[in-house]
Amino acid sequence: MKVSRQLKIIEIIENNLIETQEDLAQALKNLGFTVTQATISRDIKELKLIKVMSHDGIQHYAPLKDIGSIYNERVNAVFKESVLTIDYVENTIVLRTLPAMAQAAALAIDSLEWAEIVGTIAGDDTIFVLIRNRDMMAEIVGKFKKLMK
Repeated sequence: MKVSRQLKIIEIIENNLIETQEDLAQALKNLGFTVTQATISRDIKELKLIKVMSHDGIQHYAPLKDIGSIYNERVNAVFKESVLTIDYVENTIVLRTLPAMAQAAALAIDSLEWAEIVGTIAGDDTIFVLIRNRDMMAEIVGKFKKLMK
């Protein structure tokens, strides 16, 4: 759950002005995560979040732009921990995950920004991934299988 929580933290701070650890804890609690201030503090440190100034002069948390390698580790961890099976038809890949992990895994897929992927739709334990060209299917499925290892 640490990985899905940390991915959710990144999503929260990218879409909201989070000024304090308390604001972040409340946002997570509103999404069903049980967190303590110590957990938030550790997550901020591990994710290497920084405080930046908004256009309105408000200090808020933001991801450090150089966290590519850390983020990639988190993406790999989401796949290793949650994706169970891969299947496909035409230009759609279907990923089955552990219950309640599909959205975290879909966020991880979206963060990869692979040009071959049009987008993802996630439910509770299933993700549909739309591929631009079905001729690329074997290559994309292979990439997903590597992420699972």
